[in-house]
Amino acid sequence: MSELVHTPAELAAARARLTGTVGVVMTMGALHSGHETLLRAAREQADHVLVTIFVNPLQFGPNEDFDRYPRTLDEDLAVCRRAGVDLVFAPSVPDLYPDGAPEIRVDPGRPGADLEGLSRPGFFQGVLTVVLKLLQLTRADLAFFGEKDYQQLTVVRRMVRDLNVPVRIVGVPTVREPDGLALSSRNRYLSPTQRQAALGLSATLRAGAEAAEAGLDAGAVLAAAHRAFGAVDPTVELDYLVLTDPDLEPGPVAGEARLLIAASLGGVRLIDNLAIRLAPRP
Repeated sequence: MSELVHTPAELAAARARLTGTVGVVMTMGALHSGHETLLRAAREQADHVLVTIFVNPLQFGPNEDFDRYPRTLDEDLAVCRRAGVDLVFAPSVPDLYPDGAPEIRVDPGRPGADLEGLSRPGFFQGVLTVVLKLLQLTRADLAFFGEKDYQQLTVVRRMVRDLNVPVRIVGVPTVREPDGLALSSRNRYLSPTQRQAALGLSATLRAGAEAAEAGLDAGAVLAAAHRAFGAVDPTVELDYLVLTDPDLEPGPVAGEARLLIAASLGGVRLIDNLAIRLAPRP
């Protein structure tokens, strides 16, 4: 049975009863099979699993979907119970930000400035601020993040390294539907027609991966991905499609790489990415 707590004081008391290693999975709720994969990974690698459920207002822009973001606590608790979660921390906004929006926040620096950071100003500042706060409150030994939000995983790892936060960040591979669509809590906003169109994101990534497997260089791989996106339903509006190294560092890309895409359809923003390997340069 998963214990549910709402305030930092309740969390501190419950956390004190957990011995051994503690793994945390931070979520905004609306749990799906992708989250369940994170929970299984945590269950396998830690003695106890702690889940946070908090829709963080700091990471939503003025025209984004904070108010309509799905809040399904009862269903989420059922998922946690099935996964053997020990403790669920589900604070309200005043519980976590008792003095209102915090005046001191975490600067994501260069790793958070491009891609999602460019398209959603303030997003990673909000993400890192709440992640650091939750790491402090949960005192977890391991924290599990999905690779679907790859830039988020990268900036969290960098924050933990740069600020000497005593936790190990564990990346967990993206979970997909049988047809290739990456699982996301926002998928529920899509109509059947939009969902079909959204398959264009994973199809674009696969085209790039196939070009890499054929031995093409970085420029040709990215060009192949862009050609594939050109065949996607025109209702899908591309934000970015980029090829980077695994740490999202600038400069020439060779060997291990990441192909990342973000697009919107019907006002729903979706992101996806794929690990690829580029052939050595001659």
